[in-house]
Amino acid sequence: MLSHIAGAVVPVLGRLTVTAAPDAELAPGSIIAANHTSLLDPAVVIAALHRHGVRPVILATAGLWRIPVLGRVLAREGHVPVHRNDPRAARSLDGAEEALASGRSVLIYGEGRLPQRTDSGETPPGPFRPGLAALAQRTGAPVVPLGQAGARRLSSGSRAKQIAGFLTAPARRPDLHVHIGAPVRLNGDRHTATARARAAVTDAWRTAAERLGDPVALAA
Repeated sequence: MLSHIAGAVVPVLGRLTVTAAPDAELAPGSIIAANHTSLLDPAVVIAALHRHGVRPVILATAGLWRIPVLGRVLAREGHVPVHRNDPRAARSLDGAEEALASGRSVLIYGEGRLPQRTDSGETPPGPFRPGLAALAQRTGAPVVPLGQAGARRLSSGSRAKQIAGFLTAPARRPDLHVHIGAPVRLNGDRHTATARARAAVTDAWRTAAERLGDPVALAA
């Protein structure tokens, strides 16, 4: 349901384009690692994956499960709540591992939080938490780096700006771009594996941001 909704709604909010590296592969049982810049970027990512026929299990903050209707949809479709700073936090990796074992792909945000900047500009991925590398090493699943850019043009900044951005998006229809990179294997120690995952996602983000002519990515 979420994939179909995102696939229908995102094109109304903005102009979405999707590219992939020549050796990109979204095989069943893959971990898809994306950069996180906006409350609306999950919809952009899901819409892009929907075009490739991929409907991932999503690891998302547990607070979403408390929202009426949405929480029931998330639970019914098998998405995995992440309880931060809670003894239940480890369960999210167990749920993701079960999804991968069943052949489903898992979408995870390595940063685990949004950037602090308040304007609508792009920003490179921040530090990654170790959960992504831990999941990849526990399961042996390939990690597909995915970079998205433009979601901050839909919604970013203060709560008032986020609401205003969302409401005016259908009229503005900003450009959005998602780039899918080649899969990587996160071998080695946890610190090295986490750094490698972040570098791969940063490369994918830079490709997406350059497609939009973003000055931060072009300067880098």
